[in-house]
Amino acid sequence: MSDDRKLTTREADFSAWYNELVLRAELADYSPVRGCMVIRPNGYGIWERMQRALDTMFKATGHENAYFPLFIPESFLHKEAEHVEGFAPEAAVVTHGGGEKLAEPLVVRPTSETIIYSMYAKWVQSYRDLPIKINQWANVVRWEMRTRLFLRTLEFLWQEGHTAHTTHDEAEEETRLILATYRQFMEEWMAMPVVTGLKTQAEKFAGALRTYSCEAMMQDNKALQAGTSHNLGQNFARAFELQFQSESGTMEFAWNTSWGVSTRLVGALVMTHGDDNGLRTPPRLAPIEAVIVPIWKSDEERARVVEAANRLREAVAGWNGRGDDRIRVRVDAREGIKPGAKYYEWELRGVPVRIELGPRDLEKNACVAARRDRREKVSLSLDGVAPSIAALLDDIQASMLAAARERREANSVREPVTYERFREIMDGPGAFVYAGWNGDPEVEARVKAETKATIRCLPDAEFRSPTPPARCLVTGEPARHEVIWARAY
Repeated sequence: MSDDRKLTTREADFSAWYNELVLRAELADYSPVRGCMVIRPNGYGIWERMQRALDTMFKATGHENAYFPLFIPESFLHKEAEHVEGFAPEAAVVTHGGGEKLAEPLVVRPTSETIIYSMYAKWVQSYRDLPIKINQWANVVRWEMRTRLFLRTLEFLWQEGHTAHTTHDEAEEETRLILATYRQFMEEWMAMPVVTGLKTQAEKFAGALRTYSCEAMMQDNKALQAGTSHNLGQNFARAFELQFQSESGTMEFAWNTSWGVSTRLVGALVMTHGDDNGLRTPPRLAPIEAVIVPIWKSDEERARVVEAANRLREAVAGWNGRGDDRIRVRVDAREGIKPGAKYYEWELRGVPVRIELGPRDLEKNACVAARRDRREKVSLSLDGVAPSIAALLDDIQASMLAAARERREANSVREPVTYERFREIMDGPGAFVYAGWNGDPEVEARVKAETKATIRCLPDAEFRSPTPPARCLVTGEPARHEVIWARAY
């Protein structure tokens, strides 16, 4: 890294800190096309790890991968009224191809419900053909006006699952299963705690019966919608005549679900764990979990410590205590760069463990391991060092989740507050504010207009307050629901 200037601090300007960190940790860069990004190897390596983990989880729950076209006939988008109203402003449309005007314009995929359910309608005749449980890994295009690397770009990568079922209850079970799968991934792999719950009608997916979401708190106390799972009801089945003959012989419309997470999760990881020194990557998602930095002053020392560093790398990478998921380790033996500069670079890039190895360490048959999350060092014996590194990585993973959860709870407001106090919180430090709501969409819209805060979700039972709020935050009327209010990305 040639740029060794300090990052803008999170406290000084969280937005500037985020943008600088994404660029300087080499996660992504701006594209020549406005609003698009180039995902660099360090960022794509994290996304690959995310893909691999999620794909395994999807397949374990009976889903298969397929691929559907990038282009969708414009007429398809108009078949489901609420859906087209929700996505038309963001749609990119192709009107010419091969030098000629197209007979029907093609929409560049903003999401794939329409084209997928048109295909399901071809494939399904009987209840015996259901359920269909398909996922695809793809890119999508949404013509966003205000973009930010990873969080909101014109084109992004994601997975989108689409299923078809015989009953509402089966579809609802699927919707909740995926929500739980997302939560498990976010907490166990990303070390990012989330609150799950139901979206309001104003915030649900366009065309869905109901939407559930995973809501994460970033370090500036704003919410980020990290993943959504939708029970689509029969809306798309009716639009595309996705019918099946039931066991009793009647013709019924299928019940559908859709669900997805995207490269936005890389941005979520940055804003959940990054610090003023750079990125902190949870070990399970780190492309490199440990980097060995040999230290020398003379050519003789260099030969000796580099050889020892390579033996150490082989011992750590070859250890099979984690089965097929071997520890991902690299040796940084570059010449002409001082050890301190290497430390700075790997710290900025978020590698969980840095292993320092010099002549004095070899004399002691030891190495020094520096953990990125706490910036603490520990001396480890070179005998049986691989299990020690693995245990350290496991502890870092658990500690990062615990720290993020503690921070979220410290910045959640559960005691009753006045609407005036609520506005002060939103204009000040921000928070997840648990409060009563009378269920009136006009109240929801008013709060959004006056404070820029939205209802993130009606939290699932395990996240609700021990004593539910009795009164609506805004009107003082009896509360019909407990909801979480926050400003969001």
